[in-house]
Amino acid sequence: MSDSVVDSKAEVKQATKYVKETENVAEKYSAMTVSKNSSDVNMNVGEMPSAAFTAVPTLKSVKKIQFANTEDKQEFSKYPTKAGRRSLSRSISQSSTDSYSSAASYTDSSDDETSPRDKAQVNTHGNSDFCVKNIKQAEFGRREIEIAEQDMSALISLRKRAQGEKPLAGAKIVGCTHITAQTAVLIETLVALGAQCRWTACNIYSTQNEVAAALAETGVPVFAWKGESEDDFWWCIDRCVNTEGWQANMILDDGGDLTHWVYKKYPSVFKKVRGIVEESVTGVHRLYQLSKAGKLCVPAMNVNDSVTKQKFDNLYCCRESILDGLKRTTDIMFGGKQVVVCGYGEVGKGCCTALKALGAIVCITEIDPICALQACMDGFRVVKLSEVIRQMDVVITCTGNKNVVTREQLDRMKNGCIVCNMGHSNTEIDVASLRSPELTWERVRSQVDHIIWPDGKRVVLLAEGRLLNLSCSTVPTFVLSITATTQALALIELFNAPEGRYKQDVYLLPKKMDEYVASLHLPNFDAHLTELSDEQAKYMGLNKNGPFKPNYYR
Repeated sequence: MSDSVVDSKAEVKQATKYVKETENVAEKYSAMTVSKNSSDVNMNVGEMPSAAFTAVPTLKSVKKIQFANTEDKQEFSKYPTKAGRRSLSRSISQSSTDSYSSAASYTDSSDDETSPRDKAQVNTHGNSDFCVKNIKQAEFGRREIEIAEQDMSALISLRKRAQGEKPLAGAKIVGCTHITAQTAVLIETLVALGAQCRWTACNIYSTQNEVAAALAETGVPVFAWKGESEDDFWWCIDRCVNTEGWQANMILDDGGDLTHWVYKKYPSVFKKVRGIVEESVTGVHRLYQLSKAGKLCVPAMNVNDSVTKQKFDNLYCCRESILDGLKRTTDIMFGGKQVVVCGYGEVGKGCCTALKALGAIVCITEIDPICALQACMDGFRVVKLSEVIRQMDVVITCTGNKNVVTREQLDRMKNGCIVCNMGHSNTEIDVASLRSPELTWERVRSQVDHIIWPDGKRVVLLAEGRLLNLSCSTVPTFVLSITATTQALALIELFNAPEGRYKQDVYLLPKKMDEYVASLHLPNFDAHLTELSDEQAKYMGLNKNGPFKPNYYR
């Protein structure tokens, strides 16, 4: 017999064997996808098995699989049951966002939907004066805080230098900020300096549940969890302020909601407060309004307009976190995308720089001719939103104002347009107008909603119009160290100021303090300052040790 005939028979035999093996495999995997009852035909999309398992039609009943050996049985048991698929689908949809973000607490994937307000929790010291998602997460939150401390060396340095003197002894600080690992370092610094603190969140989506638990475990009364309702938000603020045997004499606010609540609900408490420290543009506007109306009866420190806040937190923090928030929520490719940024302040400048660097085509809207001219000089077109709204792929607001993006403009957006906010307030996008009967809301990811118009058009709304970076991602720890150190010094200054130094008005942080905050952070870069000679100092009319800029410098 010739070799060719032998080879030919071998090929036929091998092919026959392959067909049989294929049929066996098909039968095996088909059996895995056959439902035990007819109702499974209407399986939900989230429950459907992979394409590899559904490719083979199963038109007749299949006998129970006989496993040749233990290994086959173990392999089969790896595939989830119907109930298991549901659980797996739910856990995958959660982890697709949560695993990307440390800001989105990993406890979010828990099946426990009970409101923290309905839970009775105590820490290991028997204290129950707090309300967090799950106090058992305290150990993991402590690790988050320890990691943050490594990149907040300046704040830790301030803590070590001043904790012997206890400059905040007697201070009772009620705070309303984002509750993150970085904020926790600030809170624990204030406690180390002698203050008593009660804390709540300024944003219903930015709280890291495990960090809140860690603070509660140490004895700090914290009332916050990720995903609060509006009612929960105000309830938490009230629990911080209204407690028996404790009355706040200092306020640390981010957005002005806490200040507004105390002013409206507890005027007697408000009058006895020794100082307010506010770090957001929205909150600062509210303070100036109170001052102008003659209703601000306590001194307030405007941290938002301090150099160390404006030029670092607002600019550099947003330059990095805008991309982080958009990537985690939408997986967007920025190259070639048409983006409009509303507002070219420090936040807008940071956002535009980052987007331009990744190839986005960026244009600006502005009301201020100076900021508009800066945008032009930086190479951006300055436009009216109504003129370009139909072409935009991404719309970002960062003004601190209200109704920057109106319903009429939302109606004109193209299908798939992403809309988000980098300003503090959730009023910049007219989200309320989107909650109307003709529009459908579809939650596709954590903090990602598709708003569907009757014609099928979809607009992608992030964090329901709230602050994108802290709601959907994280922000750089080092930059937050600068802001937190500024806040701590502002509290110390107001609390220890002799009577008469500060009147019932809004003040900027003294320039000397701004420079001190900056100097504390220079060792991280092994930076060495040049010193003025006596002759140079005299020539410039400066003190050799500063301040080197006038108080009006911004």
